[in-house]
Amino acid sequence: MSDNKAQDLIGAIKEKGKKLEAEMSFFDHIDVLRKHLLRSLLVIVLITIGAFYFYDFIFNTVIMGPKDPNFWTYRMMCKLVAAYPSLGTEFCITEIKGKIINTEMAGQFTLQINSCVMTGVIFGVPYILFELWLFIKPALHDKERKSASGFVFFSSLLFLIGIMFGYFIICPLSINFLTNFSVSPMIENTFTIDSYLSSVMTLTIGTGIIFELPVLIYILSLFGIMTPAFMRASRRYAIVIILIIAAIVTPTPDMVTMMVVAFPLFILYELSIFISASIERKKNKELYGTVKAPSN
Repeated sequence: MSDNKAQDLIGAIKEKGKKLEAEMSFFDHIDVLRKHLLRSLLVIVLITIGAFYFYDFIFNTVIMGPKDPNFWTYRMMCKLVAAYPSLGTEFCITEIKGKIINTEMAGQFTLQINSCVMTGVIFGVPYILFELWLFIKPALHDKERKSASGFVFFSSLLFLIGIMFGYFIICPLSINFLTNFSVSPMIENTFTIDSYLSSVMTLTIGTGIIFELPVLIYILSLFGIMTPAFMRASRRYAIVIILIIAAIVTPTPDMVTMMVVAFPLFILYELSIFISASIERKKNKELYGTVKAPSN
């Protein structure tokens, strides 16, 4: 009886040791993640501080750019009208109506803080992705590390392309429509600076996040959650969703503007199908060798 008790005690101690080891491993991972987050936060803070030095350029040229009729996008639109008069003179934007005001005592100070912080976040995204890669890299096998070696580069590139597309295409078209839209000549459009900054940041950063779709599909395909067969079968629903997103992001009444926004999203979706199919072929090659696995 005493031997059984001793064995039970030893078994309980071993089980407790395994639990403690697992808990220590979990907290070790949390500690490592904390260090990566702190380094990312430090980089964002440093970029934010640097943004204060260049604030005149950031605010007057970058943030207020889509409100200026001489903005690059509007000039290109007028050149298109000159080359193709069938587009209509309304496609050439020469005036952005709507007055921007500040209604709070600390509004302009808060504006400077928020715009600098958002600048730090946008330019800090590549480094944040790099720290994320450093965190997940030890948990990957050699093949997975090799296949995902370009994660930081391609994620940063897609985010940058999305930011540029949102800033130069979606943002000016939306701002032009919203600032000039009026249900009655008796109502004057006057916007707060917070509302304007929020619109610019939401449209720009939101587009950058949407352009990360191929990276998301790549990760989901690696785990077998997403397949090219499913994406092809869901293409018609994806088209409807993309058109809805384009209509929401660009609240303009003309179909041309909506299609300008929707077309890159169609390309991203087709690119995601290609990426998912490529991953499926690699998995089939590993499982079946040179024999092609039966398609769904």
